[in-house]
Amino acid sequence: MQRKHFLAFTLLLIIVQAITAQIPKKPNSVEIYNQIEKLNFLGTALYIAAHPDDENTRLISYLSNDVKARTGYLSLTRGDGGQNLIGTQLRELLGVIRTQELIEARKIDGGEQFFSRANDFGFSKNPTETLEIWDKEKVLADIIWTIRKFQPDVIVNRFDHRSPGTTHGHHTASAMLSVESFKLANDPTVFPEQLKYVKPWQTKRQFFNTSWWFYGTIEKFNTADKTNLIALETGVYYNDLGKSNQEIAALSRSRHQSQGFGSTGVRGEETEYLEFINGDPLTEKKSLFEGIDTSWNRVKGGKSIGILLTKIASEFNHNDPAKSIPDLAKAYSMIQALDDEHWKPIKSVEIKEIIAACAGLYLEAAAQNQEATPGSILKLKLEAINRSNAVIRLINVLTLPDEKVTIENLILQNNIINSINLDLQLPESLNYTEPYYLKESGTVGMYTVKDQKNIGLPDIIREVKVVFNVKVNDITIPYQRTVVYKYNDDVKGEVYSYLDIVPAVTTSIAEKVLLFRNSKSKRVTVTIKAGKDDVKGNLQIEIPESWIVTPKFIPFDIAKKGAEKIVSFEVTPPSQANEAVAKSVAIIDDKRFDKEQIFINYDHITKQQVLKSAEAKVIKVDLKTNNERIAYIMGAGDEVPASLTELGYVVTMLTAAEITPEKLINFDVVMTGVRAYNTINALAFKQDILFDFVKSGKTMIVQYNTAGDLVTDRIAPYPLKLSRDRVTEENADVRFLAPNHPVLNYPNKITSKDFEGWKQEQGLYYPNVYDQAFTPILSSNDKGETAKNGALLVAPYGKGYYVYTGLSFFRELPEGVTGAYRLLSNIISLKSADKNSAQ
Repeated sequence: MQRKHFLAFTLLLIIVQAITAQIPKKPNSVEIYNQIEKLNFLGTALYIAAHPDDENTRLISYLSNDVKARTGYLSLTRGDGGQNLIGTQLRELLGVIRTQELIEARKIDGGEQFFSRANDFGFSKNPTETLEIWDKEKVLADIIWTIRKFQPDVIVNRFDHRSPGTTHGHHTASAMLSVESFKLANDPTVFPEQLKYVKPWQTKRQFFNTSWWFYGTIEKFNTADKTNLIALETGVYYNDLGKSNQEIAALSRSRHQSQGFGSTGVRGEETEYLEFINGDPLTEKKSLFEGIDTSWNRVKGGKSIGILLTKIASEFNHNDPAKSIPDLAKAYSMIQALDDEHWKPIKSVEIKEIIAACAGLYLEAAAQNQEATPGSILKLKLEAINRSNAVIRLINVLTLPDEKVTIENLILQNNIINSINLDLQLPESLNYTEPYYLKESGTVGMYTVKDQKNIGLPDIIREVKVVFNVKVNDITIPYQRTVVYKYNDDVKGEVYSYLDIVPAVTTSIAEKVLLFRNSKSKRVTVTIKAGKDDVKGNLQIEIPESWIVTPKFIPFDIAKKGAEKIVSFEVTPPSQANEAVAKSVAIIDDKRFDKEQIFINYDHITKQQVLKSAEAKVIKVDLKTNNERIAYIMGAGDEVPASLTELGYVVTMLTAAEITPEKLINFDVVMTGVRAYNTINALAFKQDILFDFVKSGKTMIVQYNTAGDLVTDRIAPYPLKLSRDRVTEENADVRFLAPNHPVLNYPNKITSKDFEGWKQEQGLYYPNVYDQAFTPILSSNDKGETAKNGALLVAPYGKGYYVYTGLSFFRELPEGVTGAYRLLSNIISLKSADKNSAQ
């Protein structure tokens, strides 16, 4: 019984990997031939690192496309703690984007993708801190789970496990845990609960993917002892593809658009170095798989399959791939007869898709609408077409999850399309479509995934599917297809998405942070969206009793699916300072609906639905502002302008082209968004205008930029040099270097309390060299480090003020950190402070 569960589970995992493509694969004969060759290689490599974009796509592509190995990348985190160069999403929403970018990268380089439950909580300076915030035992368990499930013959670590403190703590921790797991994965007493689904596994050998930059300079690397290194020549040119390995790798790496890792492909010789660190040493040093049987001989009863597949490859007809179908079908049947729990399901999935490709067999299940609710009837259009002379019969169709069998014995004649309309009854118990790892609350360092079988899966788990049972040469082969939604766009043409299962109603509070600076009530706007036709109920806001909401509830009646209704409540704060969470809840027939629907939709990734608690933070705060008019120049993308608006400021977004003396005369403050001087080239030519604006008696506030890729070195009117200094401990003590400076006293008295409750980090990329005209305001440091004094620098320039700050306002303001609001208000009010002191 356990064996049956294991087989079903393994098959499920492989199917999930196989169906992540949003647009149907339509391989050409060269790609089909390469897939046939890969059928005959039974070796596996696993690459391990900490984040999306840590992986070496050149090595992954080489192992997958040249060696033909089954190659996986285990990213311990989903990159939630990084910055976003393409939008305003941060934290878990950024993690959703970066997850999809990794999936898209693997589609290009041929690898498979895995994750642990570790949360990217932001930059960490050493692995000790990392493993304190992560749950070390759970992350180690997830690595061992992946090893036991994937069964790699070789493991390659991106980072060095012996160099703590020299790089991101997550990096070193990923290597340390990988090394620790090498022998533990084969110990049945270690995480024995996993053995219900997998077996202990001993990887043959383990490497560290070193490079010259781990040695400091190319010169040092060239003279280093390389006795323990293996050199792989990865600058391969694939004649049949017309691309070099590096060009494929560059396309893969360029999927990491949110991190700005667009890469240019190169050509020519290139060497990757791997240091042996564990397992059986290499003698000839020509292959990572030296001494490992990667043929079908490693599977009991597999030798004859290998012989047949070799014959298929040697006789493959690029002009007529369908000629291989009889032998491929025979090989598929032989694989089904194997008594094997690992390679049998893997190779079954591979070979049946090759058979479909050789036949031009196109099978699709498309929904009439992109969204459906549990319990509804889903209208499907099935398409089945055979574009070859092979004898293919559609035996039946099984719809999931209702397990209804329809259609009997339909002959698929050459190039004759078969369209079938079906109604699928969705069960009431059907799960909503959302990233499975976000369904339950996690911790700062870990996501919560209770179902062992789901740990490590990269993508959303989609339950609505269709299985086409097809008979090829009298051999029945099941083809599972996830239900899609597609439409024609006048510009893009055919656009694919997936079917999303949605709640009957979702709601959204417009402002995610609501500041109450006095006892006056505020109007709180809530949008109600129908997930189906004829939605009726009552909407209410749930909030602690010290806050007063009127009315108690608002009835709603929405006739059409997808339509929205906007309603408003009056919320009155308590008399004393207070922070609370307000949640909008729709009640329909005594059932609660408390989710907000968020879509993440970028052209380079699959559209994603995220369901979050429909809530906002409400804050009664002692906070004063003035009436400055602010021009905001967006950089990489942030939500600071919305926070400024909530403070009561009039904020105008300006493009670089709009930075003119005539335009700026209408403003009191110019503020640049995060990484503006990294991302907006035109700013290099606008500095004189901006500095003249300051000189005339105004204020310019520049938020953090990264060092090394500035569009101009002249980001300030005085000398100022950025460094990589940062304070990652958000609760680190803050010392006031200039306690009497107006920025700490007007219009709000800033105290140490204002630095309590900060999220992820205090700040980053602080200047460490700056002109004496600057006054450093704050000092702080992580444990064991020297003081960092560049978090907030203020300099008078002409009649105005220039301010540079590396403080993470872009993280704190959307989280409703009141001290960040109070301090930013003071920075904005610097000129008002001058006027106040003059009175």
